[in-house]
Amino acid sequence: MHIRHVSSSRTARRVLASAGIVGLALGAAACGSDDGDSGSAGGTENIGVSLITKDSSNPFFVAMQKGAQADADKNGVDLTIASGKQEGDDAGQIAAIEQAVVRGDKGILITPMSTGVNDAIKKARDAGLFVIALDTPPDPADTVDITFATDNRLAGNLIGQWAASTLDGGQATIALLDLFNDKIVSVDYDRDQGFLEGMGIDVADPKKNGDEAATGKYTGGKGGDYTIVCNEPSNGAEDGGRTAMETCLTKSDGINVVYTINEPAAVGASAALKAAGITDALVVSVDGGCAGVKSVKDGTIGATAQQYPLKMATLGMEAIAKIARGGEKPTTSDGLEFFNTGVALVTDKPAEGVESITTDEALKICWG
Repeated sequence: MHIRHVSSSRTARRVLASAGIVGLALGAAACGSDDGDSGSAGGTENIGVSLITKDSSNPFFVAMQKGAQADADKNGVDLTIASGKQEGDDAGQIAAIEQAVVRGDKGILITPMSTGVNDAIKKARDAGLFVIALDTPPDPADTVDITFATDNRLAGNLIGQWAASTLDGGQATIALLDLFNDKIVSVDYDRDQGFLEGMGIDVADPKKNGDEAATGKYTGGKGGDYTIVCNEPSNGAEDGGRTAMETCLTKSDGINVVYTINEPAAVGASAALKAAGITDALVVSVDGGCAGVKSVKDGTIGATAQQYPLKMATLGMEAIAKIARGGEKPTTSDGLEFFNTGVALVTDKPAEGVESITTDEALKICWG
């Protein structure tokens, strides 16, 4: 097994991204041969696969990298791990895709940054690589061969149902802390729009954030009046979540429901709420990492939807190795344009009519 760690940039320099990545590389070297010519599954030559995540710091993507790394040896894979510098770095992902083609890899596992990487993915597939998206279904779905992902629409729907039921018919004054406001990413609109659908709010265009009516009635739970105060980008980061929440609070100090794209953004939003003296807002999110579940347990987040990045990476790795050796291609889940890797609502304050698991249960299966 040979595992390469590539930090992608506009110049596509091959450097180790950080001390954490160096540690992963050293751990991989200790597992077996580093020449790429031995240790393959079934006695056949190892195949090259690239895992390209959005960044190498978010615990979700770190868990995914570790999962793929752990699975590479038994599948006879020479794994290259690369990423963008941060959320929004299309150029970094494009450089990593181009490197995979030049290396002669058989396949790519990618958490696509946005539609900005679609052309590069198409070129890779035209060159004969099998491309699997993880976590973030591309738009359109057939940009890749298949996606292994959470049903992000359902994840958003679950936290929306929980919020609506918990409100018990009361006024919902809502802040929506999204991923971007200048890029189209399916995970962004699926979670946002899924949340609103779970609340029982008409979303207008289901693939567009922010075009729903700013005021009206929600029908989830006992139903009631709602006002959407803001749609602000957080970049999926804690500091971005705090800044976005601070912006929303300049528009209304009555916000009592906060949707966040992920748990780092939720922690930042909660800090801004606390600084403003607001302690009773319902903060909901998606991810289910160990840190996020602990934030639910201590009350920082009211509920989150847990997803399973290790499963995504493992299934993706197995699929590419199988296809490269003449096996069958995977198929999508019934009624979906991707293979659903599962989701569960996590809360210690269960809501009537919404199935959930406790934080103690979630901590047994969390990641990061």
